[in-house]
Amino acid sequence: MKTTSIKPGFGRQLKNSTSLGQTIRNSLTMAYRGLLKIKRTPEQLFDVTLQPIIFTLMFTYIFGGAISGDVQSYLPVIIPGILVQTVITTSIVTGVQLREDMDKGVFDRFKSLPIARIAPLAGALLADTVRYTIATTLTFSMGYVMGYRPEGGLGYVALAALLVIFCSWSMSWIFAFFGVIARTASSVQGISMLVLFPLTFLSNAFVPVDTMPNWLQWFVDMNPISHLVSAVRDLTNTGSAGWDLTISLIGALVIVAIFAPITVRAYMRRT
Repeated sequence: MKTTSIKPGFGRQLKNSTSLGQTIRNSLTMAYRGLLKIKRTPEQLFDVTLQPIIFTLMFTYIFGGAISGDVQSYLPVIIPGILVQTVITTSIVTGVQLREDMDKGVFDRFKSLPIARIAPLAGALLADTVRYTIATTLTFSMGYVMGYRPEGGLGYVALAALLVIFCSWSMSWIFAFFGVIARTASSVQGISMLVLFPLTFLSNAFVPVDTMPNWLQWFVDMNPISHLVSAVRDLTNTGSAGWDLTISLIGALVIVAIFAPITVRAYMRRT
């Protein structure tokens, strides 16, 4: 009986020759894998379920009276700020889990499968949008329970939610890059928090800019987080879309344009 031999490198050639349609299907499959991980280990959702509740209660009752006079007046200020802070911080998980999968050898197994090489990375980024959606929904829900009533209406609230999710997804490319090049998952988390901590707290998310020292106001005004928070406040509280919305969208697209190619390139070298 005549047998056929498989040439070395056949699997890699097959993966490199995958079509766009197959790449999309493989990426969706990997995204489904990410959702199954969340289902089997629901403690992964603690940051997007408990953090919005705890932070909203804590910051509202600590700063509400001092800044706005009472809690109800402070809710239109703090809810958009908590929303942006919570969802943006959640994007760190993308890089951390990516590094953990690479350390455990999961991606080495994927290399032996006839799938698009980019699928595991793309799938992880897609799956994390579910986390952003959960955090966004819980933040608005918690605000509603406390008495927050967005004057912009449900439609503008939905637009604000989509804006925050998209901007968080774009920032996840930065942390995915850290996840690919870093040596450990803990270093990814440390570097990411070092970047996000000053950006989120040195913004207009919790207090008005004019209450800050003059030397600090210039940084807060230039901070991209401040523009995103202002855009969310405009959409939810007044039903308007101003310059801050434009800046936020342009900034998100620039981040994707810069970090998506270098993340993919670094990922391909590692895998």
